[in-house]
This record gives sequence, structure tokens and C-alpha cells, in this order.
Amino acid sequence: MSVQPRASVRGRAFCAAVSSASEEPLAATASRIDHWILLEYRGLWDPDILGGSRLSPDLKAHLREQLRSLGNARLLFVKKPERRSYGRRQLYLGASRPGEERFFQLEIDHQEDLRDFDFAAALSGAGTPGVPVEHPLLVVCTHGKRDRCCAKNGRPLYDALRRETGSNWVWQSTHVGGDRFAGNVVVFPHGLYYGRVEPDDARALLDAVAAGQIDLDRYRGRSAYTFPVQAAEHALREEEGLTGIGDLAFLGSERRRDDAWRVRFRAPGGAVREVDVVKERGEEPVYLTCTSAEPSRPRRYVAAIRRR
Repeated sequence: MSVQPRASVRGRAFCAAVSSASEEPLAATASRIDHWILLEYRGLWDPDILGGSRLSPDLKAHLREQLRSLGNARLLFVKKPERRSYGRRQLYLGASRPGEERFFQLEIDHQEDLRDFDFAAALSGAGTPGVPVEHPLLVVCTHGKRDRCCAKNGRPLYDALRRETGSNWVWQSTHVGGDRFAGNVVVFPHGLYYGRVEPDDARALLDAVAAGQIDLDRYRGRSAYTFPVQAAEHALREEEGLTGIGDLAFLGSERRRDDAWRVRFRAPGGAVREVDVVKERGEEPVYLTCTSAEPSRPRRYVAAIRRR
């Protein structure tokens, strides 16, 4: 694979600015994840966060095995600048599937203390994984080594959210997916992805989170859903003005051909709504990240609600 010269990449427009200017849809772009491990790591964040870290080979191997055991799982490194001199490290682990949303936290003296920790067993209900997290948890991608847009857009957004909350709700994180949609925020325990969040949007987003609502203008999707289901959910919410997190209950989906699906949700009042979703490619090639060697046409999922 050819790689563009560094000077050429640096001289290119920011991928997030190009995506925003072209009005690339945000819907149906959230990463598909059910289980999460958020580990406070204060060293430098390499593009390969685990492989490039200074964790021991034994701990790296253990974490990789635990992620495989959990299935649809992601490890994020998190940090807060104000905790640089704090002695202990924070760990969060949780699940974000509908009906199973739960997060736990615990402090450890050192990351290496996790070499014998069974994350999969803890999240299956065996033992006590830690203290339940009773408030929403937001992570803001600030992973500049992964993509310069994440640092440029993420760090001011993190600062704005911290000013607005003054609490432990918000952390900086490594790559969450979708660099060109920076500033990116993921809200736990539900695994709600938001993109193109500006510092001035911080208060509105936090108000929606506190009220158990979804900010549809910036909503990318829910990590528990596949892309076609995310597209269907977004379309139904927009048409019917449904912003409550629990307003729609996913009932199932069926593939009708390689690039088409029918998705069913139960709406408030019990009505079953069906949505047809088709995968397409955007008309204009774009750089999917700031370091992409070649532009490509981004995939899109177009939803059409079936009329009753």
C-alpha cells in the first residue's frame, strides 16, 4: 500500500473540516461494541494503544485475551490532566447492550495489578467487579497520535465539558472510531456516539445526557446496533421526534440482499415500525482520516420508513 509523504498529509485540509463542509451524514457511523474496558494510562498514547504502551508483555497478552473472551469489546486508555500526580489508577469496565447497561469502577495501585483480573467473569455477574457507576460517563477522543483532528477538536471540547460539569463525568480517551467526525464523544452506560460536537455544544449535550435524552443533531448511533439498525433508529427518531433513550425497542432485522435490510422497532404505545435500509457509497471521494493515503467514497446507510 502506498503512503503519502508526510509533508503532503500535513498540507491537506483537516479530514473533519472536509467531512463537515460536505455535510456527510453522521447517522449510522458508531462503532459496533458491547463491552468496554477504560483504563487510566498516563504515558504517551501510541496509534496502537496497547502494543505501543509500556505495559508488560504479560499484561498486554492478558488484556487481548480478555477482549476476545468478552466479544465485541474495546479497550480505551483514558486520562485527566489534573490526575497526573495522583498515585493510583482508575479502571472502568462495563456493558452497553440494551437492557444490560452497567458500568463499574475501581482504583488500582498499578496497571500490572490487572494481570489476573477476569474481566469477562466480572461482567457476567460472577464476583464483585467494583463500585457501580451511578452517573453518566463521557469520554472525549483526544488521540492526536491517531488523527490530528482528534487533538484539534477533542481537547477544547474536553475542557468545555469539564467546565460545565465540574465532576468525574468526563475523561479524555484514545481512538473511539470516526476520526473525521471529531469532536467525538461516547456516553456510557448506553454507548451513545456523538460527532461534530463543538465546545459551545457542551451544555446542551450535558443537559440531554442528564435528562436521559438523545441529542439528535449530533447523534452518530448506538454502539450496540449494527450500521443498518443505527440508520433505522435515527430515521424513526427524527420522523417522530423521539429523543428519550428508551423510546424505541429494537425487535430485530433481516437481510433482504447483500446491501439491504428490513429493521423493526417497537415505538411508544406498542406500535411496530418497519424501516428498509440500503447501503450506498457517497458520491464524492474523501479522506476518511487525516493520514489516509488515498480518498475513498464513504459508505452510507439510507433508511426509508415503511408506511402503515
